[in-house]
Amino acid sequence: MIDSSAFQGKKAAYFTLGCKLNFAETSAFAKMLQELGVVAAQKGEQADICLINTCSVTEVADHKCRQAIHRMVRNHPGAFVVVTGCYAQLEAEAVSRIEGVDLVLGSDEKANLVQFLSDAFVARAAGGTSAGVAFRQKTKDIRSFAPSCSRGNRTRYFLKVQDGCDYFCTYCTIPYARGFSRNPSVASLVEQARQAAAEGGREIVLTGVNIGDFGKTTGERFIDLVRALDQVEGICRFRISSLEPDLLSDELIDYCASSRAFMPHFHIPLQSGSDTVLRLMHRHYDSQLFADKIRRVKAAMPDAFIGVDVMVGCRGETPECFEETYDFLQSLDITQLHVFPYSERPGTAALKIDYVVADRDKKLRSKRLLALSDQKTEAFYARHIGHEAEVLFEKAPRGKAMHGFTRNYVRVELPPAVADPSLDNQLVRVRLTAFNHDRTALLATII
Repeated sequence: MIDSSAFQGKKAAYFTLGCKLNFAETSAFAKMLQELGVVAAQKGEQADICLINTCSVTEVADHKCRQAIHRMVRNHPGAFVVVTGCYAQLEAEAVSRIEGVDLVLGSDEKANLVQFLSDAFVARAAGGTSAGVAFRQKTKDIRSFAPSCSRGNRTRYFLKVQDGCDYFCTYCTIPYARGFSRNPSVASLVEQARQAAAEGGREIVLTGVNIGDFGKTTGERFIDLVRALDQVEGICRFRISSLEPDLLSDELIDYCASSRAFMPHFHIPLQSGSDTVLRLMHRHYDSQLFADKIRRVKAAMPDAFIGVDVMVGCRGETPECFEETYDFLQSLDITQLHVFPYSERPGTAALKIDYVVADRDKKLRSKRLLALSDQKTEAFYARHIGHEAEVLFEKAPRGKAMHGFTRNYVRVELPPAVADPSLDNQLVRVRLTAFNHDRTALLATII
């Protein structure tokens, strides 16, 4: 039982590292606490509760998590400090030994964060100790699903539709950190989308770990969810944050091409364009399948924005394998690359692969792929100059340029002189005219 009186008047500080899914979950935690009377601490204010939602995708991420925990403890002396997320799940005992940390919640326990906090407050008031570590190490034991439909801003919401992963790629710890694939029902997600629309949301991004695997828990399919969400009145746009290529079906592509609200915008993880490396990674496809999916999307939606994840410098990626990846990516009609260097993760099967890439080579390879990404993005934007488009604008600070995105995720800028606060959260017809000063967006005139 939750003692709501223990929360009244308390202030909370939040810090999130990692993916959009983590940010969505933190927002959901903040909303739950707010309903119990907790307010967000403003800059410079002392918080009574500190929540750090962690990431563990790389060694650098682990380091940033430790830094964030130490900083929160230092900046909010006496606060009750809670650490959750992937790093908390994988290194719970180590996190619990950090001075100032009161509670560590694993992936299964964070769904009951408020109850754990309530119990800890009651124990502390009675002169007891804090709750300590609450987590299960075994992946098979992580079964709970923490719902989340968070407001990134007044315009865009992030709806968590799935969690966990069954793939066990050799470089990845996510299945150990988040458990196996699971999801809520289509009906519950539709209700959350309706609530977002009632609050004024116009766009929803579907988030998760392996979204295309939706349905493992409920026996439904991802396409069932897409069809149902497409009927939600008030939401003008849905975007799918990431889909594994082997789960991007022709049925889904065709539906998105003709749907009311699902945008011509896809993010598809590749990781490597070398079949040798893909086999070492235990990915579920080869380069031919990936290329076929790109062609299929472009045939149905010629102006679709396609982002691609690429990992460089993983074990086994010889110079020849990297050149295969570079040439493969260069040949594809894609828009943008999300490039990140491979990081050794304890306990992963990749550590058994002999060939190791030097850090210097990882940096050089990243630099080449980022340059290729810039070329492709700029070419994609350039093709839209002179065309009309519908833009959903977002609120801008006074005196600053206003930005928004087209249906196919071209970033559009209105200079301060013509930016109008009344355009916030509105769909506006514009003509795209030229690149802005740093070529990160297209300038536009309102039609």
